[in-house]
Amino acid sequence: MDAAHKDLTAPPDLRLDEARGGPARARRPVYLDLLPPCNAGCPAGENIQGWLALTRAGEHERAWRLLVAENPFPAIHGRVCYHPCESACNRAELDSSVSIHGVERFLGDLALERGWQFDPPPAPSGRRVLVVGAGPSGLSAAYHLARLGHHVVIHDAEAEPGGMMRYGIPAYRLPRDVLAGEIARLAALGVEIVGNHPVRDLIAERRGGRFDAVFVAVGAHLSQRVDIPAREAGRIVDAVSLLHSVAAGERPAIGRRVAVYGGGNTAMDAARVARRLGAEEALIVYRRTRAQMPAHAEEADEAEREGVKINWLRTIQAFDGPSLTVEIMELDPDGRPVPTGRTETLAADTVVLALGQRADTVFLSGVPGVEFGPDGTVVVSPELMTGCPGVFAGGDMVPAERTVTVAVGHGKAAARNIDAYLRGLPAPQAARPPVAAFADLHLWYFGDAARRGQAERDPAERVTDFTEVVGGLDAAAAGYEAARCLSCGTCFECDGCLGACPEDAVIKLGPGNRYRIDYDRCTGCGTCFDQCPVHAITMLPEATP
Repeated sequence: MDAAHKDLTAPPDLRLDEARGGPARARRPVYLDLLPPCNAGCPAGENIQGWLALTRAGEHERAWRLLVAENPFPAIHGRVCYHPCESACNRAELDSSVSIHGVERFLGDLALERGWQFDPPPAPSGRRVLVVGAGPSGLSAAYHLARLGHHVVIHDAEAEPGGMMRYGIPAYRLPRDVLAGEIARLAALGVEIVGNHPVRDLIAERRGGRFDAVFVAVGAHLSQRVDIPAREAGRIVDAVSLLHSVAAGERPAIGRRVAVYGGGNTAMDAARVARRLGAEEALIVYRRTRAQMPAHAEEADEAEREGVKINWLRTIQAFDGPSLTVEIMELDPDGRPVPTGRTETLAADTVVLALGQRADTVFLSGVPGVEFGPDGTVVVSPELMTGCPGVFAGGDMVPAERTVTVAVGHGKAAARNIDAYLRGLPAPQAARPPVAAFADLHLWYFGDAARRGQAERDPAERVTDFTEVVGGLDAAAAGYEAARCLSCGTCFECDGCLGACPEDAVIKLGPGNRYRIDYDRCTGCGTCFDQCPVHAITMLPEATP
């Protein structure tokens, strides 16, 4: 077989393989569902393959409802999630990954446009839960707790809900009307969101509100600081404060030249915001290499496209505005940056510190049983409960990657564990089937299909305001992308097994109900297994029950 056809699955030759079937069947075909790698890679635990299949069939509202069963914010996630599901997508081995986040955004935007609401909650359980923090983790927990029948009250220090989604992610990535529309649905579930209510004494809050359980999900709003020698003329601000003030509608004066110190996603956002505030030059100073930066590569790429310059292997020594002294670093044999003693001077009117953030956990210090790790995060059990019974924590407060999607996944997990705690039940344990690998698929069924891109504004134009940068997919493009899904490990009723069976042992059960095997007819030849493109059939020894 030549290289051009190496992905084709050879048809079985029943004449040469007498062990495949006969009156004494040695094995039998069994239908199964493996875990699609996109589902396995989603921190929010979405059934991605399921809602892509419904989108492909044009059943958009059903697709949206299946999606929000796990994640209440598809219009948000379709914009700000770094889509690890796409990094795991088997389609990338064939041509390019499915635009999962593009289809998710399409469904989320369509729901906002058509006014779809969440299904009504069940009968009240009579239990009350306090959520501290109205960021992605707290809002997610509130949503899932309300869907389980519990009354949820959210207390948040800010005037408007959203946490870092509102006050940390710039509007050119997440328009505020989209954020508001997604959050507004929670009120219809009976969730109370109380703003301008910082929690300083958690025990008193719990007692005063007669709450049966608490979920603490305060975002990482406190910036890490570093001492930089500076004269009075040198203006130094932290990135979180800058982004917060801009999100609140302010337009701080930052000068013509801005230097951002750090290499994370917040640093990239701060530099891109500086360009939109009128900075003619925005540069990033980072002590490591591009390959070592914590920011996602696409964020750095977008920043550079908008004219942001990134100075790798540099640290700031002094700021005598408008002169910035940086030291040149180099990597040692172990790949760690070490100083060289050589310096250079850059021009900057303002230095923005983006060296990491931490959550404010002072209000937990007096709660009995709550412990803190060496990095200041809260110690929790696998069920996300702290050492204080009934007090759970998640999101930025616990050791984990700090993204919106991880936070939403924490909120969902905490809600289910809180529900079990309130009902006196064991914590839920979900069994995970094996992940469907690329090598498990029979690629003869699938042809090449190039990915549809999303339109973007011209970089020179988009730095003039905070209008959204990336456009969405229309219905045709979303359907096309959904159809590119390989349905890894999950039967999509292609009828391959039905048509291939030489004994008519495969019985079709009707749309949505898949098939069954008539083992009185089945000889165990395995033709159905060989023909299944997505590995939704396995062959088991006959002795297996």
